[in-house]
Amino acid sequence: MARPVRVGIVGSQFISTIHAEAFRSVPQAELFAVSSPTPGHARALAARFGIPHHLTDYQKLLEMDEIDLVVLGVPNHLHCSFTVRAAAAGKHVVCEKPLCLNLREADEMIEACRRAGVKLMYAEELCFAPKYVRLKKLLDDGALGKPTLLKQLEKHDGPHAPHFWDIDRSGGGVALDMGCHAIEFFRWMLGKPPIRSVYAQMATQVHTDKTQGDDNALVLLEFEGGCMALAEESWTKLGGMDDRAEVYGSEGVAFADLLRGNSIVTYSLRGYDYAVEKAGSTKGWSFTIYEESWNYGFPQEMAHFVDCVQNDKQPLETGEDGRAVLEAIFAAYHSAGTGCKVTLPFPSDAARPIDLWKKP
Repeated sequence: MARPVRVGIVGSQFISTIHAEAFRSVPQAELFAVSSPTPGHARALAARFGIPHHLTDYQKLLEMDEIDLVVLGVPNHLHCSFTVRAAAAGKHVVCEKPLCLNLREADEMIEACRRAGVKLMYAEELCFAPKYVRLKKLLDDGALGKPTLLKQLEKHDGPHAPHFWDIDRSGGGVALDMGCHAIEFFRWMLGKPPIRSVYAQMATQVHTDKTQGDDNALVLLEFEGGCMALAEESWTKLGGMDDRAEVYGSEGVAFADLLRGNSIVTYSLRGYDYAVEKAGSTKGWSFTIYEESWNYGFPQEMAHFVDCVQNDKQPLETGEDGRAVLEAIFAAYHSAGTGCKVTLPFPSDAARPIDLWKKP
């Protein structure tokens, strides 16, 4: 039996906690080290999950020969440099969404991993969420006929960490932060056909004191084959998380609410600890999810990536997929900035998506 894949977690806060929880349920993985530059943070995560090594220097983590795979839970502007360094150290990489800040960085990451012979895996958990996996199977099995329209929305009252609000570190607003989920969800549902065109509208309506980025966005995509897809993204929705998908076909429809249907309708004056909903308050009425990490597909996602490393398989979600999503995101910001529909391919040398909406 092959030895477990040894994992180094880079980051120590919200998403890294979810990563650690996910890997702990994967028998073929071994949490080996965690790094964070903030004093005490890596130590705290290591103590919580029984991780034997904690460091403040990412490079020292990469120098650990025992580590096979690093998982990046760091701000967007660090994704490229951290991936390139990991590849040079011979480590496989799982990179959180969005892949990076721009298309040049995406190409650099893909090439660095290709040259080093390591896998670059794109962490899109919606492609592993059990309810959405079942939704895709309905479509693949022909139960809904030919797909004509897909919809996916993700809404809450704003990000949980300061770097999301800072466009210099994030690269954009809600269309980048959460729209990337929807775009890859659509691609995956349809078998990853090319995107023909993108039209988007964006606005900063509520959080003008926190960000120059968009806090509401609508993104309309047209795929090869004619299917349309609509992403609704918001950082202004109160009352906790909302995450839903709809599939319309020539012979049927299907609606999947990721958070409701297996939840407990809850009212709480104080709120409760719910990892996925830390982006939104759980005070008042909300929907308490049983095993929310599993519901979102994080353990299944990491088990798949570990299997790809252990058995040299092609990942379901790759750096190339992350780049395709980023290209559509750039097209969306350009559309919102010009008021015009944008056709793809859409080459862009802009440093950040938001530069195509709000000129620097």
